[in-house]
Amino acid sequence: MSKSDQSFLRQFSLLIAGLGVLTLVLIFTAWTIYEREPKETDPQAAQQLSASLAPNGAVYAGNTGRAAMEAAQQAAAKAAAAQVAYGGTTDGKTIYDNLCHSCHTAGVAGAPILGNKAMWGPRIAEGLDTLVQHAINGYHGPDGNTMPAKGGNPALTDAQVKAAVTWIVSQAK
Repeated sequence: MSKSDQSFLRQFSLLIAGLGVLTLVLIFTAWTIYEREPKETDPQAAQQLSASLAPNGAVYAGNTGRAAMEAAQQAAAKAAAAQVAYGGTTDGKTIYDNLCHSCHTAGVAGAPILGNKAMWGPRIAEGLDTLVQHAINGYHGPDGNTMPAKGGNPALTDAQVKAAVTWIVSQAK
């Protein structure tokens, strides 16, 4: 090896060693800064922990527990009643205006058009109870017409469906 080669290797080795030392200094500096910074906290961590530790069901004991259980059942019944469509109204026209008109005005999916005696005549001949059952449970007719259960709104009660069907039928008589 010539002197110039030895000189190059010495300088290159010093450069590599210097870069290694610089890398170690940067790693140590970054680690020191990281250790001094406050750790990030999740504001929802306490709520998630308490939710995971909470019991899965309520425990009722004795007469006090029975009263609490009855109160919870009554509150659940009130909440379920509030979920009834259109405030629980049994006014057939109101239900038609809010839900049924979208199909029964334009004849969508073979729906008989409101007031069209020719379309409603054969259906009315089957009887009101049959029409109500088709409206409640849904119906797929032989000619391809389709009636979704409760007009596609499961929040309707059977009484509301019957009121709407009764009002629609009265418009075709």
